[in-house]
Amino acid sequence: MNNVSKISTEPIMQGRHTRSRLPLIFLAAFAIRLIVVCFTYRDLPDADKFYEAFGWEMGWIARALASGHGFSSPYYPWSGPTAMQPPLYPALLSLVFRLFGVYSLASGFVILCINSLLSSLTCIPIYFSAKYSLGRRAAIIAASVWAFYPFAIYFSAGRVWEYSLTGLLFTTSFCIAQRIHRSANPIAWIGWGALAGLTALSNPSTLSTLPFLAFLAAWQLRNSSRRWFLNFLLTGLAAAAVLTPWTIRNYRALGILCPVRDNFWLEIYDDNGGDPSLDPSFAHPSSNPVEMQKFLTMGEPAFLKEKHQIAIDYIKAHPQFMIHKTIRRTVYYWTGYWSLSAKELHEQPYEPGNIFYVCSITFFMLRGARRLWRVNRSALLPYLALICIFPLTYYITHPLMDYRQPIEPAIIVLAVAGAIPWKRIGVVRPAAWTGPEPAA
Repeated sequence: MNNVSKISTEPIMQGRHTRSRLPLIFLAAFAIRLIVVCFTYRDLPDADKFYEAFGWEMGWIARALASGHGFSSPYYPWSGPTAMQPPLYPALLSLVFRLFGVYSLASGFVILCINSLLSSLTCIPIYFSAKYSLGRRAAIIAASVWAFYPFAIYFSAGRVWEYSLTGLLFTTSFCIAQRIHRSANPIAWIGWGALAGLTALSNPSTLSTLPFLAFLAAWQLRNSSRRWFLNFLLTGLAAAAVLTPWTIRNYRALGILCPVRDNFWLEIYDDNGGDPSLDPSFAHPSSNPVEMQKFLTMGEPAFLKEKHQIAIDYIKAHPQFMIHKTIRRTVYYWTGYWSLSAKELHEQPYEPGNIFYVCSITFFMLRGARRLWRVNRSALLPYLALICIFPLTYYITHPLMDYRQPIEPAIIVLAVAGAIPWKRIGVVRPAAWTGPEPAA
């Protein structure tokens, strides 16, 4: 009798033990990020007189908001209303500016601490995401890896941008996407769609994955409920409803129909529509005085419309250039490799180490995806939606490691599945697999 009691309570005790470790992981993640902040925040206000390093466009718009100019001026000169950036992070940064001063040392410290807090909180949805597909032990490992993951630390504690905010919102939304098929309640699906819309107001690229995740969830629901199509539709409508106020604002302020941001074709032009022998960033007004003067003279809508046409014309005239650059960007996104020329190594002496690091993460991610495919394909499919769909925007624009951060938590979970022996994380052998663990 005692043996039976011991066996029946062991999973419960194990669950309590692993959950009790999650707050410690969060505190460790936050502590290491705060230490890094102490070494980085002093560099932000002193970048130069235009404060490029203090958030670039995000910082300039936040400065405008804090100074009473509204959501405007995405570059240093005052230039009127803008839709070149999503609204969520500039609004947060402007609040910090109002309380602690525009481009002040105090503001630099506070915003990096907030970034670090958001990045540390991402350990929580990572845990529940990994628990759903791999079990409790793997979930603890994945959350622990995130706590000390170099990319997560650097981009939260050293950079003023929306990476941490988007990462927390997107990973939480993804965690819901894994489980939403268990509920036929339309309210749950509407809430998930609203969260996806809110996430898009931080980074609109995340919205590209919603149709695929919603379809996967609705497909799983179809056998148990007649509401699967209705719920799929309600999810999209909820996301659209959250985006509608900002869309109306953009139309009233700029006369354009734009759900979130309007600079997509500028980014296409930036890397696909100019002289390939030049630094692509030189096409940006922030880096080119001639382009800046055109931007101020023409106004944002006309300037971006011109770049749209130039980019289309250039791509049509040089399709091989677009294809070649897209392939190179795709390779760089997953390997970190762009060039090992003498010039590149002189400018980026740590490039070989970065290539090895990124390639290692990608290798374990692919190995983990292969393992999960063999034992539980339904658990893998949402991850595939993220790593296959989300990067498409960056394959044709800018494939920097910065812009990979929203899906980095999913990459970590798959990498853990590929790097850790499955006996150690409690996953049974493929022949004995019975499906994912019930939801937490």
